[in-house]
Amino acid sequence: MRRRTRRILVGVLAAVVLLGIGGVVAGWAYGRSLDGHLARTDAFAGVPEDSRPTPVVEGAMNVLLLGSDSRDPDKTADSRTDTIMLMHVDADHQKAEVISIPRDTWVFVPTSPDGQHGNTMAKINAAYAWGGSPLIVQTVETFTGVHIDHVALIDFAGFAQVTDALGGVDLKIEKTIKSIHKPFRTFEKGTQHLTGAEALDYVRQRYQFADGDFSRERHQREFLQALLDKAASAGTLANPVKLNGFLQAATKSLTVDQDFDLVGTALQLRSLRSDDLTFMGSPTSGTANRDGQSVVLSNSTKAKALYQAVADDTVQSYLAGSM
Repeated sequence: MRRRTRRILVGVLAAVVLLGIGGVVAGWAYGRSLDGHLARTDAFAGVPEDSRPTPVVEGAMNVLLLGSDSRDPDKTADSRTDTIMLMHVDADHQKAEVISIPRDTWVFVPTSPDGQHGNTMAKINAAYAWGGSPLIVQTVETFTGVHIDHVALIDFAGFAQVTDALGGVDLKIEKTIKSIHKPFRTFEKGTQHLTGAEALDYVRQRYQFADGDFSRERHQREFLQALLDKAASAGTLANPVKLNGFLQAATKSLTVDQDFDLVGTALQLRSLRSDDLTFMGSPTSGTANRDGQSVVLSNSTKAKALYQAVADDTVQSYLAGSM
């Protein structure tokens, strides 16, 4: 993989970036204006402090990324997150890892705030439907043993506009398929240049692939990596109009927790480059039937080792040892 000499300031999802905007004061003011576009939610409301894992490494950061087709975090009734990712930023801010957790992973979900749901085994994305961001934070922390510092809800429909602001993205289509959604596009095998609507359509497909949701998650990771590559390209960095369009669209597609500071985070992570990101999936042991549902089983041994490495900020050593 090629290395870039240009450094990017990475915000949440490593897609919201502050990229050399002509002077410290001007850059700070611009960053604050972007910060104002971010919708906010009380993502940790009611999460019992005594139930949460303890942060063990100063400087490291864990962000829970939740993908949804709705930007309103309060509309959770009968809504389940399609995408769940845990982004870990190493304490030295030189590397970051993004771990996809299959939405059908069979886990223990704590009791919901209203007391009507939870305290049972269920698919992990049920936590969001039952208790919004706070309950899925508690569920992911229980499952991984990793302390969540921030939460970002990604409006993937909004990311179509983000993609178009960059002039589209190049994605490698692994096999020729026809979309199950209108207008029933055909995606030809090979590297294709896609608009925002086309890319969003492609990463929603799963029934045409033998491994279903696992393919969908893989394609989502590839899509986010392609977005990041395009955002960090010389063509974007050298074009103020395109750069501004990208940043404006990206921030308007995100909802973050109350304490998230875009400018402060970007400054902390100014040394991180797109090639310093590693995308991976949470270890699984295949699928099974539980309570009449098709679910994904976590590989407890491998998952425990991975998430312990996240908690200890030793993921790079873990990856080196697993290759």
